[in-house]
Amino acid sequence: MSNSHAENRPRGNAVFSGLVDWCVKRALSSIVTRGALTVTTASGRVLTFGDGTGEPVHVRFADDRAQWALLIDADMRLGELYMDERFIVERGTLYDFVAMMLREAQNSSHPLIARLIDHARTKLRIFRHRNLPGRSKANVAHHYDLDGRLYELFLDPDRQYSCAYFEHAGQSLDDAQIAKKRHLAAKLLIEPNNSILDIGCGWGGLALHMAEHAPGGYVLGVTLSEEQHDYASKRLAGKIGGTPAEVQFALRDYRSLTGLFDRIVSVGMFEHVGLASYRTFFRKCAELLEDDGIMVLHTIGCSATPGFTTPWLDKYIFPGGYIPALSEIVPEIEAAGLAITDVEVLRLHYAITLENWRERFMARWDDAAKLYDERFCRMWEYYLSTAEAAFRYEDLVVFQIQMTKRNNIIPLTRNYIAENEARGASEVDVEASVQRKADDVLIG
Repeated sequence: MSNSHAENRPRGNAVFSGLVDWCVKRALSSIVTRGALTVTTASGRVLTFGDGTGEPVHVRFADDRAQWALLIDADMRLGELYMDERFIVERGTLYDFVAMMLREAQNSSHPLIARLIDHARTKLRIFRHRNLPGRSKANVAHHYDLDGRLYELFLDPDRQYSCAYFEHAGQSLDDAQIAKKRHLAAKLLIEPNNSILDIGCGWGGLALHMAEHAPGGYVLGVTLSEEQHDYASKRLAGKIGGTPAEVQFALRDYRSLTGLFDRIVSVGMFEHVGLASYRTFFRKCAELLEDDGIMVLHTIGCSATPGFTTPWLDKYIFPGGYIPALSEIVPEIEAAGLAITDVEVLRLHYAITLENWRERFMARWDDAAKLYDERFCRMWEYYLSTAEAAFRYEDLVVFQIQMTKRNNIIPLTRNYIAENEARGASEVDVEASVQRKADDVLIG
């Protein structure tokens, strides 16, 4: 009896492995028709996909359950499998594999069970994103209160942690981030003595840039991140010769703000507001904006119909985050009494930004591992790789939405943007290089 039982177990395992391998082959065959993908299953079978063109990518599964997990819920489980070394890239890079999957998936359909899960997540998205003040602060701390030395490994010297603005092919990341700040300032039409609010000010670079354009004015940058607030405050304290406008950084939730501002800007923060709080956000902005004021919102968006936040990203990187479609933003702007005066869609700019971040991070892997550990590094590689691929091959873009309360505030044509950018380029860049040296001494 015992011998018979022992003999049956391997056959049962073999049947299960064979079934899982067959499912993997069937699923990937429907997706990968181009390229050269080789998959080694947990049982040792070697499966090939694609037409053999391009650089080869080889991946391997460590166990049968890893394969099954990927088939059922790739959006959640692939990242976890990679972090835990149960899904291993043996040739090429993780980005190469993810890019192949997303590029080819445009012309194929996901398995039925995956489509059902996606549909449920889309329907339930409103209930997962009620970011009340306490929860918002905890969500921000999860990502932005990491050791600041981590961000120094891959960001530009100004720590711009949002989509850069590439004015031409081959432009460096550092120059493109300066161009982004200049582009936003141009759209805000900043004038002397303006009061400016930066909602979600990060490490303070944009607020300090705005101050250079508003002599005699006032700039308030607010953040929920204690690390960012501390860093920005140190930068301000060490500012050589002060700033043309008064600048203050505050650890505040935007919902608690009072007063009026001539200009409001928010970059890379709206993704953390949460779908259920959009109306609150825009009504507060309308309340804070002067009648002749201008607001510019810079946010990641979806160029297709509304979807859902990838569950792996929500759990490990940006809890409470949500990427909106334009159709979800516009009604809330209208309901708040604000008028949209300009919408620009930045396509591929974030893909190039993320490519730079990913390459810089990978080059400093050992330094990141010393700050945290190897699993953390794999988590961040997965985050940067999948984000870059999504901006290249899926429907992620960046929206820059300009708003006012009256239709006579903005010039008749968009020529003013280029004119203001050209003026800003000659005024700020020299000062920025001097200040970076001071930041290195004070904070480094």
